[in-house]
Amino acid sequence: MNKMADKIQQKLQSAFAPEFLQVIDQSHLHKGHAGARPEGETHFAVEIKAQAFTGKTPLARHRAINEVLKEELAGLIHALSIKASGV
Repeated sequence: MNKMADKIQQKLQSAFAPEFLQVIDQSHLHKGHAGARPEGETHFAVEIKAQAFTGKTPLARHRAINEVLKEELAGLIHALSIKASGV
């Protein structure tokens, strides 16, 4: 994993204690696109399954994740794909 993927993983693990968490750097798929940097670490996909999301709408789940990652989303991360579900 890279530094940003590790940081995303650590923050989401700490915030939601998920049963399943996968962070995938997809930056290589976006080379030359808007927001892509030559060094990568700009486009990520997150799949997370946590008790904290049970009973929440998809929008509420996404908002909760975006809040935890607001610092990264404000600068270094250009795109974040999220698949979040409850247990």
